[in-house]
Amino acid sequence: METKKKTIGILGGMGPLATMDLYKKIILSTEAAGDNEHIRVYIDGNSAIPDRTAAILSGGPDPVPEMLSALRNLEACGADCVIMPCNTAHYFLPRLQEQTGLPILDMRRITAEACAGRFPGKRACLLGTKGTIAAHIYDEALKAAGVEFLTPDAGEQDELMRLIYGVVKASKPLEPETEAWHELLTSLIGRGADYFILACTELPILADHLGHPGPFVDPTLELAKAAIRFCGYKVKE
Repeated sequence: METKKKTIGILGGMGPLATMDLYKKIILSTEAAGDNEHIRVYIDGNSAIPDRTAAILSGGPDPVPEMLSALRNLEACGADCVIMPCNTAHYFLPRLQEQTGLPILDMRRITAEACAGRFPGKRACLLGTKGTIAAHIYDEALKAAGVEFLTPDAGEQDELMRLIYGVVKASKPLEPETEAWHELLTSLIGRGADYFILACTELPILADHLGHPGPFVDPTLELAKAAIRFCGYKVKE
């Protein structure tokens, strides 16, 4: 009897481009000879989910009710696992997980294990939203994996937020930001960064379009690979 193929549910909309980027990486990273060898993927691009950073830092609207609405849709579709293309949203993962029997794959743990495997003994720089950094969303996973890391200073973090919110989320042209992106990374290398964790799902979009030798760990890509393996498919090497 043929084993039932597992499916992926993407709890998306946080933001729309990041959701598209994750789905693209699932497709490109799956070993498949044709359309019919790819994984069935359900996507709820719920752009009504309130901003996660605002909820964490300044008492903004709770995003969990809208996230649960999307989660219920993915359950109804028949997803076997759930993934979220938003690092900051993982602050709310425990609340979501207790509301569903579906496994929600944890981008933080997956990324930390990838860092430990690829860059043993090196120092990471954790790039993310103010919400991700201030709430220490990645700290426990990185420490558990033995990954040393630093974070941007206040000025660097402000510039990072401008790039995330003022450029990528605002659908502004990326190319004019090439110099600003390179200057930011150069500054962080000067402070001791050996590589960068792109811990906001808008940042791989910047890195892909604006270039820089990095090196980078892309949590979106690592999450895509983990979901592929969960579903019993092979990751294209």
